[in-house]
Amino acid sequence: MIQSRELILVLDFGSQYSQLIARRVRELGVYSELHPFNLPAGKIRSMNPKGIILSGGPASVYDRDAPLPAAELFELGMPILGICYGLQVIAHRLGGRVDPSAKREYGAATVSIDDASDLFRGIEGDRTPVWMSHGDALVKMPAGFERIAHSPSSPICAIRNKERQIFGVQFHPEVAHTARGKEILRNFLYSVCGCQGGWNAGSFVEDKTGEIRAEVGIQNVICALSGGVDSSVLAVLLHRAIKDQLRCIHINNGLMRKGESDSVLQLHRERYHFNVAYVDATETFLAGLQGITDPEQKRKIIGRTFIEIFEQEARKIGNVGYLAQGTLYPDVIESTSFRGPSHTIKSHHNVGGLPETMHLKLIEPFRELFKDEVREVGRLLGLPAELIGRHPFPGPGLAVRVIGSIGPEKLQIVRAADQVFEEEIRKAGLYDSLWQALAVLLPVHTVGVMGDQRTYDQVVALRAVTSLDGMTADWAQLPPGLLATVSTRIVNEVRGVNRVVYDISSKPPSTIEWE
Repeated sequence: MIQSRELILVLDFGSQYSQLIARRVRELGVYSELHPFNLPAGKIRSMNPKGIILSGGPASVYDRDAPLPAAELFELGMPILGICYGLQVIAHRLGGRVDPSAKREYGAATVSIDDASDLFRGIEGDRTPVWMSHGDALVKMPAGFERIAHSPSSPICAIRNKERQIFGVQFHPEVAHTARGKEILRNFLYSVCGCQGGWNAGSFVEDKTGEIRAEVGIQNVICALSGGVDSSVLAVLLHRAIKDQLRCIHINNGLMRKGESDSVLQLHRERYHFNVAYVDATETFLAGLQGITDPEQKRKIIGRTFIEIFEQEARKIGNVGYLAQGTLYPDVIESTSFRGPSHTIKSHHNVGGLPETMHLKLIEPFRELFKDEVREVGRLLGLPAELIGRHPFPGPGLAVRVIGSIGPEKLQIVRAADQVFEEEIRKAGLYDSLWQALAVLLPVHTVGVMGDQRTYDQVVALRAVTSLDGMTADWAQLPPGLLATVSTRIVNEVRGVNRVVYDISSKPPSTIEWE
């Protein structure tokens, strides 16, 4: 945690919106962190948050394994806001009653405000659109609480214990469908919790520069420079902090996009004059991945191999105590399994894929940041717009875009298809409006006809999404003419492909990458 900043703690009970709560709080100028619902009360006390938000979740408080926080949570004397399931947890723990047979609400609803102070301060009128997603409902408030809002289907839609500064709402203020949701969260942060704000990319740069310098001392740091947004911003931040103690290493793992290594070396050597060592480890990585089909195994093999090579390079440099990585907060969240309703989505190669024993200490300055926050840091540090705006590329590279076993021929197919897709998206002027666009090689063959001859070739899936942070995403409704052009080019130009399909899945339920 960034010690010099006030903190809002978000406890995750398994909601698909939990990460969104943390993001909304940061957007309002206050640093936030997402932690498991069962974080011990003693740990919470030591973190000294200005306030606590209990997320929603899919469970019922009456389930056998219902996720419930420590009872001591409500005795810490810290302001608390419960959202949806979080409201029900408050009621259940403090003597109220939740009814599992009450009328359910899913989707848009209208809430009538009974008290426009505190949480609903500044919201004009007594009715406001909100987003509901609940089965159980609160039917009896705990002692000391009062109703501050209701809806036709939820007679008790928001509650407050003014003396203890505990609030609960049945709807989701963090989603865009709740018209005044940001104002409600702002009221909790500033009016209830007394936050001063000031969390932004500029304050992060100043804090981290000093922290890195103090931690590293006189030792050298090697930076894993892939050439993407995260590692490039990381390298510039590290150089700002420790100058010539930074040693960048670019490892070509054979899983990069077309021309990736050449562009990385050119940018960082010529523009920034960094000392960048180049290691071509293509054969090592592909040998380790031979015959591997399970994506978790792929990530772990790639993670271990990276570390082994970095440690070899560190011994050549000497006096290296640290390895710097561009790990992001979503990497940490998706790689961590919370006991209860949230599960590990995938082990990111630089989080869950690391070996148990390492000779280098990790420096991960962006471990607490979302992607858009890293981009803002990059802008402040003066990185070029074309680099800052690059689409995310997974650390394991094309290994997770070739479904099933990996080989040079398959990598060449997906690399070429990906290049065609990006070229046409840029020609159409749509690149900057997308969060990510990619091609995936599927492990199936289909019958086709090319030049009056039967073919039995492979299938490429195209995926393009829009998103703010990568934690949730919608499939991009690309123009049919663009998709037709991309399909025609891939089938004509990429040998071994006779069919192209387009992925129209959102996240959730799907992830952005296929593996």
